[in-house]
This record gives sequence, structure tokens and C-alpha cells, in this order.
Amino acid sequence: MTTLRTTRTLGPAEVTLEVHDRTRTFLLLHGGGGVATMTGFAGLLAERTRSRVLLPTHPGFAGTPKDAGLTGVTGLARLYAGLLEDLDVTDVTVIGNSFGGWLAAEIALLGSPRVRDAVIVDGIGIEVGEHPMTDISGMSLTEIRALSFHDPGKAPPAGGSGPSPDVRALIGYTGPAMADPALAGRLGEVTVPVHVIWGESDGIAGPGYGKAYAAAIPGSTFTLLPRTGHLPQVETPGELLDALLGLSG
Repeated sequence: MTTLRTTRTLGPAEVTLEVHDRTRTFLLLHGGGGVATMTGFAGLLAERTRSRVLLPTHPGFAGTPKDAGLTGVTGLARLYAGLLEDLDVTDVTVIGNSFGGWLAAEIALLGSPRVRDAVIVDGIGIEVGEHPMTDISGMSLTEIRALSFHDPGKAPPAGGSGPSPDVRALIGYTGPAMADPALAGRLGEVTVPVHVIWGESDGIAGPGYGKAYAAAIPGSTFTLLPRTGHLPQVETPGELLDALLGLSG
């Protein structure tokens, strides 16, 4: 397996990209905790599936440049659709966690012919009145990490790949509410297959929220992972990979 780090310029924006190069292509989209929350899983996915894995750092995260005109999740989704065009890849499975799950949903909505399917892993972005997301504003990193893991002992050391991110970069895309009131309604327009995978112990957005996400997407499937919190790719990566392989047959 070859691992390559590169930077691609797409119009006014620049994307830092890690590529685990094989044949089938996966696009992994990290959440607010940054690209480190996906790095280990990217290697595992590439090794187990013998696939090409694209792991971008969202512009503005980890000190990467972000053009002032790149705002909103839809704009970032269009950027990644352009990245797939630029790389000339097809039959792509898009996988996103947390904020990355919202981003995966927006990419699915674009209907790119290069996208095979999308996987939303403990995504955010919709509003669910009876199952609201936990308001983490004002919480400490320790409190957020406790909500994010079934077993907080599995949380990475502080300052590592925990779920508390470059907040300024995150809110620059999502807004302070970290949700789009119209997203659930728009998801009815998705035409590519979508799989929703959720941690049973997610204290940020519980299983009820995840089921509402799946219900908003025509024909989607829903898988619940036991003993798993908001970041399955960090806490139970083997179980997440098994779920993905089961979905793909």
C-alpha cells in the first residue's frame, strides 16, 4: 500500500489530502475533532479492503488555509465533488462522521455520478424536536469527551484525536446551531444509496436522532453499534469496519 500526502488547489480553495492508494475508492470526511479522528481508521480501511482511501483535512482545520468565500456545508460539499472530478475517480463511497456525516449527506444530495453511495456515521445537521442534540456550548473538553465515548477510557489523550475540535473552523461551516432546519426535508431528494450507522451510547446525538436521520432519507438503512459512542472509528473501529463490509456484501 502506498500512502501519499498532497495538496490540491480547487479554484480559490486548497485541500490538504492524505491518499492510501489501492483500487476501490473511499472518501473519508472527519468531524469537528479534526483529521486525527479518522487517520487510524483510514489505514485500517485501506488494509482490510485493499482500497484507495482519500482523507482530506477540511480547509480551515489544523491551521490549513481557508478562503473567505468558502462558507457553509453545501459549499464544502461542492468543493469535494470537484475534488473527485479533479482526481478523476468514480464509484466512490463517501463516509463521514459527525460534521463529516452532515457533509456526506450534502454530497449525496448533489447527485454526483462519481459517488456510488454514502455512509453517515453519527452525523449531525438535522433538527429533531423529540430527540435534540446535546448542547455542548460552554462544556469543557472533559465533559464533551465523556459524552462522546461509551468507555471514556478509550478516549485519546487530551490534545490528541478527541472530539473537541478547532471550533472556529467548525462553526465557520455549520453556524453556532450546528444544524440546518431545512436539511431533514431536503434529504428526501437523495437518490444514491445511504447507510446510517450509529453508536448506541452516543451522548452527543442519541440513537433516536440517528433513526430520524435515516427516516428522512428514502431507502436508507440503519445500523446500531453496541458499546459505541459518537466516534465509532476511534472507539470501535473493527466493529464499524465489519458493519461497512456487511453493507457492501
